[in-house]
Amino acid sequence: MADFEYLIVYHIIKYRRKVVNKNISTAFPNKSKKEIKYIEKGFYRWFADYFFEAVKLLSISDSELRKRFKTVNSEEVEKCFEEGQDVATILGHYCNWEWLSCVGIDLPKSRIMGLVYHPLRNSAFDNLFKQIRSSQPNGVTVPKKDILRFLINYRRNGTRSIFGYISDQGPKWENIHLWLPFLNHPETPVFTGAERIMKKMNNAVFYVEMSRPKRGYYTATYKLITKDPNSLPEHEITKRFFGMLEETINKEPRYYLWTHKRWKRTREEFNRRFQVVNGKVIAKNDHED
Repeated sequence: MADFEYLIVYHIIKYRRKVVNKNISTAFPNKSKKEIKYIEKGFYRWFADYFFEAVKLLSISDSELRKRFKTVNSEEVEKCFEEGQDVATILGHYCNWEWLSCVGIDLPKSRIMGLVYHPLRNSAFDNLFKQIRSSQPNGVTVPKKDILRFLINYRRNGTRSIFGYISDQGPKWENIHLWLPFLNHPETPVFTGAERIMKKMNNAVFYVEMSRPKRGYYTATYKLITKDPNSLPEHEITKRFFGMLEETINKEPRYYLWTHKRWKRTREEFNRRFQVVNGKVIAKNDHED
């Protein structure tokens, strides 16, 4: 079914092909047209797999899941729990991020495993993906606006938790507080909200690197960023995350989500239209009023 979807999406509908080609070409300017086309087609083949793999989580057996999804360094996460520290993981739209709802597969069932998400506009798809992301035992999904309240409640109840933050989306103008070099773009606007929560909760922070050994199989590797987030300078966790994500993408670019217009907001336009006043981004016209 995914192979058929690929033919429809890539060759007939040509879903966002111009956006994808531009993103890949600007991210890898030294690659030949043949190499760019290889990445582009490989991305669409994986993208077709993504939806069917995600939906399969609703019915996959535990034995089949353990065959197809492996975790590395889970013992480091459990050690943090045993030492009384909750865990935050930071990750990107790489490989099938829906399968990251399974990262607690090798942890004790008493641990809460959750994903922070932004509700989708389409209620049917929103409900579907909430079911997918909470399909594993002790799996929960929490809207980003509610996450701090949930974390505080878990801590008060003595429940150890690990939550994943997908943090490579393009923020809206009013949420831009940091620009970083990323994938050959010297200034990419990035979110910093996840880092603020991690510091407030004093979480141990891990980057989760996803890889795809072969079709339908994934490996999630925990890589420690810090156990003492408040010892790091402001935005350092975010900077380290984007550096690690870029290394992952460079290893195998086909499995990154290239369909988003990630670089549509520029620093020049931001400086022309907005300014930062007391840490808040406001439109210049509003400030003048």
